[in-house]
Amino acid sequence: MSEHHPPPGWQSPPPGSGGPADEPAPEATAPLQAQQRPYDPYAAHRRQRRPDEPVPGQTAASASFGPTAYVGAAHKPGAIPLRPLTLGDMYDAAFKIIRFNPRATVGSAVLVASVAMAIPVLVTAALGSVLDLSMTGTLAGSSSADTAATATSEDVAGFLGVFGALGVGAMLQSVGLILVAGMIAHVVAAAVMGRKMSLGEAWAATRGKRWRLIGLTLLLGLATFMILMVYALSWIPVAMASDSWQLPVLYALVSIPAFLAFLVWFWVRLYYLPVPVLMLEEVGVFGALGRGYHLTGRAFWRTFGIALLTFVIAQIAGSMLAAPVSIVSQGLLLGGLPGEAGTYLLVIGQALASVITAAFVAPFTTTVATLQYVDLRMRREAFDVELMQRAGITQS
Repeated sequence: MSEHHPPPGWQSPPPGSGGPADEPAPEATAPLQAQQRPYDPYAAHRRQRRPDEPVPGQTAASASFGPTAYVGAAHKPGAIPLRPLTLGDMYDAAFKIIRFNPRATVGSAVLVASVAMAIPVLVTAALGSVLDLSMTGTLAGSSSADTAATATSEDVAGFLGVFGALGVGAMLQSVGLILVAGMIAHVVAAAVMGRKMSLGEAWAATRGKRWRLIGLTLLLGLATFMILMVYALSWIPVAMASDSWQLPVLYALVSIPAFLAFLVWFWVRLYYLPVPVLMLEEVGVFGALGRGYHLTGRAFWRTFGIALLTFVIAQIAGSMLAAPVSIVSQGLLLGGLPGEAGTYLLVIGQALASVITAAFVAPFTTTVATLQYVDLRMRREAFDVELMQRAGITQS
């Protein structure tokens, strides 16, 4: 295996110098070269500007970096250019981060999901002696009266145990993926600076904030549950006061759009960004909620659009990746595989499908959310200037 060497530093020339971007002046690259920075896995895929290609938005006023002078900045020490990001920048960086660091992104999600979904598989193996072919026929869609009649209490208890174990595994997987999201936030933050963080380093970076992260997730889950309960309870007086269908229909026409709009607002302003905020800033649970609310204040629709598109893409891609496993397991079950074997295959298929889905959905959505957090800070707080200082990039 060939030994990797750090690529040479890169710095775009100041406006008006006339020097090509791929041949920086020695004094411009000195701050980068003096740091002896580690090997940057993203540099090989970095697009260099041609000598005759203008920098978009570059003007004389953008020579000095400030809150409004970053339009022409194209410094890229890591996975993203240090300027406000486009949707393409975010998706390109997300796939690069996952590709160049699969152990800390996909690997962490697979590890957590595999451990969690091993529980229903082991429980099914332990309860295999009480699973009968008749119940497998019920799972396969049989409506035969003989099948229903032969189902014993032991069969029902066995299948309740199996599907209860599936529920427990899914719950543990959700909790584990919360910690994975915290780890991936640190992985993305390191990739922004051109550093590849290992799985162990990402786990160590969450020390001191793991319980806060779980508490934040439980708080948001409780808030979501309370919102749903309040809306459900609001239908009780409407139902009691109405003697016909007109009032419930009118209430539905008014309340359902308003309720959905409120859920969208809650998701964008309070639910979407607190995890990367909590991981990457010195704040507590309520401080993370406040920071997320502040950052999305003047970028609601942009944040919502990118978040919704990312969610849809991740769910479709995850379902497509897991579809072959589900189809094969269901097909063998419907083909009349014997009782215990058929049930065991069904559980294994569900577990594998869950692991495959988590392997793509969790890293991709968390990476994009963290990149949105970085983008919003660059837009609102000139965070790109701070990142340039951390990378040792200076403007002549």
